Amino acid sequence: MTVNAAVPAAAAPARPRTLTAGAWLSIAQGLVIAAYGVYVVVAPLVATTKTGVGMAEFAGVLLLLLGLLPLAAGRALLRLQKWGRSPAVMIDTLCLAVAYFSCENGGAFVALGVAVGLVGIGGAVLLLHPRTTAALWPSGQ
Repeated sequence: MTVNAAVPAAAAPARPRTLTAGAWLSIAQGLVIAAYGVYVVVAPLVATTKTGVGMAEFAGVLLLLLGLLPLAAGRALLRLQKWGRSPAVMIDTLCLAVAYFSCENGGAFVALGVAVGLVGIGGAVLLLHPRTTAALWPSGQ
């Protein structure tokens, strides 16, 4: 019998709702970023004009890779791993930059910018909440 097997299941710390919601929001952000990356790769390939295909594919691959970061961070947060909070908060901060520049374009982009900004603020609030911090660092480290 190993040392880990001797620990009862009840000793595992409970995951607060703020951490769970923040983790799922991070996973949703990763899925949206990755889906947009697929769109950026596929859209020039099916278009009638074939200008800038290489650059679009490169940008799409970068977006796919960027989408993996919040997916991994959300998975880590669901497993109560501390390292997942930093990349998730970083993506939330990037959402604020995207929101700002979307609002600068005007028109329909203002609504998109407000939505992205609210998601970024909500994710940061959930992940920096005291209950989330207490769950990730139970001994106050």
